[in-house]
Amino acid sequence: MKDNNIVSLRNISVDFDGDPILVGLNLDIRDKEFVTLLGPSGCGKTTTLRTIGGFILPKSGDVFFDGARINNLPSYKRNVNTVFQRYALFPHLNVFENIEFGLKVKKLPEHERKNRVGEMLDLVGLRGYDRRNIDQLSGGQQQRVAIARALVNHPRVLLLDEPLGALDLKLRKEMQIELKRIQQALEITFIYVTHDQEEALTMSDTVVVMKDGDILQVGTPQDIYNEPKCAFVADFIGESNILDGVMHEDCLVEFAGKKIPCVDKGFGHLERVDVVIRPEDIKMVDASQAPITGVVESVLFKGVHYEMVVDAHGYKWIIHSTKCQEPGTFIGMAVDPFDIHIMHKEVEG
Repeated sequence: MKDNNIVSLRNISVDFDGDPILVGLNLDIRDKEFVTLLGPSGCGKTTTLRTIGGFILPKSGDVFFDGARINNLPSYKRNVNTVFQRYALFPHLNVFENIEFGLKVKKLPEHERKNRVGEMLDLVGLRGYDRRNIDQLSGGQQQRVAIARALVNHPRVLLLDEPLGALDLKLRKEMQIELKRIQQALEITFIYVTHDQEEALTMSDTVVVMKDGDILQVGTPQDIYNEPKCAFVADFIGESNILDGVMHEDCLVEFAGKKIPCVDKGFGHLERVDVVIRPEDIKMVDASQAPITGVVESVLFKGVHYEMVVDAHGYKWIIHSTKCQEPGTFIGMAVDPFDIHIMHKEVEG
């Protein structure tokens, strides 16, 4: 384990009613980072979060916190707090009392409780709301109270289980910025669960992409987007064109009926591969000079760019461009070798 890892999971397996959810999962989470567990529903990300928090005891494997094994340490004794999608605020207590609750349980002196709650109200932008009832707050304000209540105990790790899921799109985007600001201001570790790719790319220092209880890739948002390790990651993080291909030799792949230069090496001769190309990396060029040609089927205006669907060689290509070609137009398509990502075929099952 690296010296700056605050949480490490080693060979974690979890079953529910005999159904395996996590099988031999390994993960290191560095101190003071914003780490996001990203994946589709049922991939095991919330189970991983709850295992770290002590709400689930793994069938096998070890949980380390700051280098110490904490498998048998109950959740309330771990230096970790959790914010759930349903904020679980106390309706009979006002904002101040909700945030103060954990401090009263710890029997901290009244002046210290008052100072800490005041600091949290400032941090989450709710100064002046301390005597408001919970039912007088908007969804976004309630979420801020839940975060303040979790942070007032000064945990070293904050676990967040899809906390923005109940908010509308505009408020979600505002709170993404707020959560990142809070994490950077406090310099503590945030471990965040979501199935929203944009949310993960916006906030995270590190993204952990999960599928079927397994970790497929760990990296920065830029790494995950620009250098996906498999077709699933490429397709799940943003949009991708994923085509069947055959590697003829190093740096030469065949797809769409053409042999195209690429930069990938180390594949077997005539190995069947997945060819991944991002929509924004396809250039529309004169059809007479292009290796691949097709007909524009549809066009959508997306604000920043146009999204075009092009029928070419039996595949519906997606192209993102600031230039628009009308449906029915015969176009050429070109891709730089660097923007062609070659991946081993994924084994189903």
